[in-house]
Amino acid sequence: MVELRFWVWGAMTLVPLTLSAQSTAPLETRSKGSPQAPVTVYEMSDFQCPYCREFALQTFPQLERDYIRPGKVRWVFINFPLTSIHQHASAAAELALCAGEQRRFWPVHDLLFQHQETWAPLKEAGPFFVSLADSARLSKPTLLACLESPETRKRVRADAEGAARSGASSTPTFYIEGGLLEGAQPITVFRQVLDSVYASKKGTGARGPGTR
Repeated sequence: MVELRFWVWGAMTLVPLTLSAQSTAPLETRSKGSPQAPVTVYEMSDFQCPYCREFALQTFPQLERDYIRPGKVRWVFINFPLTSIHQHASAAAELALCAGEQRRFWPVHDLLFQHQETWAPLKEAGPFFVSLADSARLSKPTLLACLESPETRKRVRADAEGAARSGASSTPTFYIEGGLLEGAQPITVFRQVLDSVYASKKGTGARGPGTR
């Protein structure tokens, strides 16, 4: 059983105060789960990070099934592009945020990770990113206008600065009710941590996934 004391804890103010400095609405477009869920997870991620891809494609679907859909966990995606090693990470984050303006953040999130091996090596990834508009059923004129807005770049920067202030230094990192869990951990680790936090929030003994 993973106990809370084994987490990597950060000495910082509660991350919701930092990461939610933006208005609530932008975070809502990249959140999953009930706002009334007892546990909130902030995933700080980089679309060009291969470990983030591994988590998104292999682990997150199981967490969504067992914790998010049953109402136990609310999940919030925070952009943390590591621009020093991933040249297209910021552009990918901007694309996802603009898709969120059309309520299509999660479809584009999935497409970016599914096709990461295609766009990551490209010298210029912009045209490929725009080509995803059709697959995600986006309005291309609206998307392009959003991508050209300086505010979109500022929002990505604000995300990254908030993630750094929360104590994150690598991707993926997960802020879970006061603690940081680092890396694309196996599903067993997430289950142990989430079950423990959920039980402490509900004032009950830890129980398996899907219990209320």
